[in-house]
Amino acid sequence: MTRPRKALISLTDTPYYHITSRCVRRAYLCGVDRYSGQNYEHRRQWVVDRIRLLSSLFAIDVCAYAVMSNHYHLVLKVCPEQLDGLSEEAIMERWCAMFKGPLLIQHYRAGETLMPFERSTVSDIVTVWRQKLASISWFMRCLNQPIARQANLEDKCTGKFWESRFTSQALKSNEALLSCMAYVDLNPVRSGMATRPETSSHTSIRERIRAEFKFDEAIEGQCNSRDLLDFRTSLKPLLPFESNLINESQKGVPFGFQDYLTLLDWTGRMIRVGKRGYIDSALPPILTRLQITADQWHLNTTQFEAIHAKRFNRVTATLDTG
Repeated sequence: MTRPRKALISLTDTPYYHITSRCVRRAYLCGVDRYSGQNYEHRRQWVVDRIRLLSSLFAIDVCAYAVMSNHYHLVLKVCPEQLDGLSEEAIMERWCAMFKGPLLIQHYRAGETLMPFERSTVSDIVTVWRQKLASISWFMRCLNQPIARQANLEDKCTGKFWESRFTSQALKSNEALLSCMAYVDLNPVRSGMATRPETSSHTSIRERIRAEFKFDEAIEGQCNSRDLLDFRTSLKPLLPFESNLINESQKGVPFGFQDYLTLLDWTGRMIRVGKRGYIDSALPPILTRLQITADQWHLNTTQFEAIHAKRFNRVTATLDTG
């Protein structure tokens, strides 16, 4: 028996959740269609771009992701406190980067004079939007619906692209969080799509090891030319590991990144029954494969935020109107 979403997502129990969404139809709509031979591999980048851009708008951090041929996995952390200090105008700017908004909001943002009751209505609307910007359900709606429309437009067809609503699983302990992140990051290896984590494309572990995400290109790929809205933001990085945080008061993934890489490498070498993929036991340890010296590792882990701040400059971003 299905349970209501509010019974599955409870921030009083845990802010961490494992999310899965799967394509419908028998074809691999995010990979190579085994029947027609059509290659849809480029759609995996659509999903990655959308995930990373939405994370910069929502009060939701991405711990791990893996986009497979016909489904994807996410490990998310809901952080409503990120919105606490934002003004009404900042909330409107975020929401209207995704949706057009009601006419009253458009008049307010255009600087038109409103009656007192209209101004009160604007505040009520913003209060609702503030809640939605910390909602996994709205995050997933803004992720899946545009991808479905874009894929159907490319296929020149109509109908469902996703099999059903996304599935969510609460991660109520550090052990659950760690094992789930490892499971997600190793998905391409287990499925035989990659031989090692650092070569598995469209995954969070690849992005953490070799940051190649291009913010401006991702924005261009998500634009809807019929109605563009400007939003000035910088790319929110993946939720860092606590060993990489300069400010000890900040909250990150409660593990060390070096420890996580070592654990991931060890786990990937284990042969799982029913899974064809694993890391070859003859390969050297992951830190050796990545040619990371002790000095480089110390610099990366102690100045992680400063390094990423240089990589991602503030740009004017535009998102399609969901």
